[in-house]
Amino acid sequence: MSGLVTGDAVVLGLQPARLPSRALAVLIDLVVVWAVYLLITLGLAVATASLDEAAVRAVSIASFLLVLVGAPIAVETLSHGRSLGKLACGLRVVRDDGGPVRFRHALVRGAMGVVEILMTFGVVACVSSLVSERGRRLGDVFAGTLVVRERIPAARALAVPPPPPWLVGRFTGVDLSAVPEPLWLEIRQYLTRSRELDPVVGRRLAERLADELVARTGTPPPAGVPADAYLAGVVAERQARDARRAFAPGAGGGAGPTGVGAAAGAGGVPSMGTFPVAAPPVIAPPAVAPAVADPVVVDPAAADPVVESGARPTGFAPPA
Repeated sequence: MSGLVTGDAVVLGLQPARLPSRALAVLIDLVVVWAVYLLITLGLAVATASLDEAAVRAVSIASFLLVLVGAPIAVETLSHGRSLGKLACGLRVVRDDGGPVRFRHALVRGAMGVVEILMTFGVVACVSSLVSERGRRLGDVFAGTLVVRERIPAARALAVPPPPPWLVGRFTGVDLSAVPEPLWLEIRQYLTRSRELDPVVGRRLAERLADELVARTGTPPPAGVPADAYLAGVVAERQARDARRAFAPGAGGGAGPTGVGAAAGAGGVPSMGTFPVAAPPVIAPPAVAPAVADPVVVDPAAADPVVESGARPTGFAPPA
């Protein structure tokens, strides 16, 4: 990796391109550019057949500068450092601070490329790239640029080794909520690469990580358990908890047939993908005939007229 440092004091992990890949990219670019130049030259030869020798020479020089010098500069500027050959080889031209190149960077590289590549058949460019620590040619040195690799093979994912069988399920009551993610990542990296470490260094690193984990969880490891086995057991417990949380019955959003309350959406309309359940029939109790009370006979003559308070007498008397 390259030790490029940005203005914010951030180290960039860029991998500079070496001479074989850069030479292949330049070869592809030269084949394409020379093919286009020959086609344009043939067309101009036919179009300028009636012109004098001086005009034909001027057109030839202009076509040479535009196609072999101007075209690579324009392509590198518009594509931010990716010509056709660099795109095929997975390369890109960037500034020394890792940023994209601009027109002035491409102009200096193109002007120096005429001397380094076209006029000396690439000898100067190869020598300067071999001498440079980061594989830069003279155009890169004067322009302040660097050719880096974009397509880097992905590292093979390593699985965390399982804990000993007698430790499975021993940490179910440990509180892991206070353990930060950086510590989990450091523990996983140690477990995946513990076999590549020196035994003494690996044991010291495991003990340090185990002490930090105990300080976060508040639960010491069982007596006689090595530090690496303790770390593997706690990591396996966390993975088991994550799996149970991910595949819990209610984690999928309640998919599948549900009852009437879950099936009814807004306004009592059953939602899509659910099956409404019919309500059970309601059986009414048998009707009971009301009891008939005995009639009460009231003697009108014996009843005293009742006059409401505040009401004036009208002089009306009920019939005898």
